[in-house]
Amino acid sequence: MEIKKINLGNQGLIVPVMGLGCMGMTGFEEADMYGKADEKEAIATIHQSKELGVNFLDTADLYGPLKNEQLIARAIEGHRNDYIIATKFGWEIDDNDKVTWAINGQKKYVKKALERSLKNLKTDYIDLYYLHRLDKNTPIEETVEAMSELVKEGKIGHIGLSEVSSETIKRAHTVHPIAAVQSEYSLFERTVEKRGILQTLEELGISFVAYSPLGRGFLSGQIRTINDLPANDFRRSIPRFQEAYFHKNIELVDAIEAMAADKNITATQLGLAWMMNKGIIPIPGTKRRKYLAQNIAAAAIQLSESDVSKLESIIPLGTDTGDAYDEFSMGLID
Repeated sequence: MEIKKINLGNQGLIVPVMGLGCMGMTGFEEADMYGKADEKEAIATIHQSKELGVNFLDTADLYGPLKNEQLIARAIEGHRNDYIIATKFGWEIDDNDKVTWAINGQKKYVKKALERSLKNLKTDYIDLYYLHRLDKNTPIEETVEAMSELVKEGKIGHIGLSEVSSETIKRAHTVHPIAAVQSEYSLFERTVEKRGILQTLEELGISFVAYSPLGRGFLSGQIRTINDLPANDFRRSIPRFQEAYFHKNIELVDAIEAMAADKNITATQLGLAWMMNKGIIPIPGTKRRKYLAQNIAAAAIQLSESDVSKLESIIPLGTDTGDAYDEFSMGLID
């Protein structure tokens, strides 16, 4: 079955209803992201994803840092035009390739970051370029104006923002049409819904792209105890995976798994289908072919209104499942 395609924003970019999140395909400095990375398997996963119709790859200069973009360059070499590439900038990376942990949306830095990403991806254009986090010391108009100039130069096709408020989206959209906003969204994390951000996007004709749509692995069924996470896995710093919330969240997973079993699908497929039925584009991260076909098959699953109501009643909007990040990172969300 051919995977359905939809408009991303309203400036002509057409993408499959699901993308491939590539963050976990490389570690971050010395830490693992969702377990050990295996470059050969990661590249095979990218290739198989394209064969199955999902050629929309999501990366960022932060991942690695820089190593993730470089891995994608190796995977798509000679076939650049067969892929739709989204990358992000904003976490400041210095000239020694080290993350400073500041957010930089200044005009000069936008152009510097873009040239570095083009070099790392070995391409002369990026389909979708996101501001990874809002620089609260630089007007969003300045950042988007710089990105708009890159569109005019043909170096980027479309502009995206990540983890921003409705007010910031509206201000940005007056400078240049925004194609997509990316935020964390899953059955465990519906803050953008609670804050009215999804409604703002619908009004403006902007697409919503959901990262961590499987609750950072909760829906995979692979995590039953905190000790199932490797010692240096970054999720150990996230409140959702700590003692105060972990066991309660596993009970929610059990209920979702029971509903999925009744429909002869997996919990991951149920979570992804729920999202795509709302017109949201999930970008589940996987670095192994083992899970790829299962994820992509979710695009064909139709849910009724009663299915959606039943699923959402398991984790009603506003349920406290623990913060998505540690205190520092939560402070960087607009």
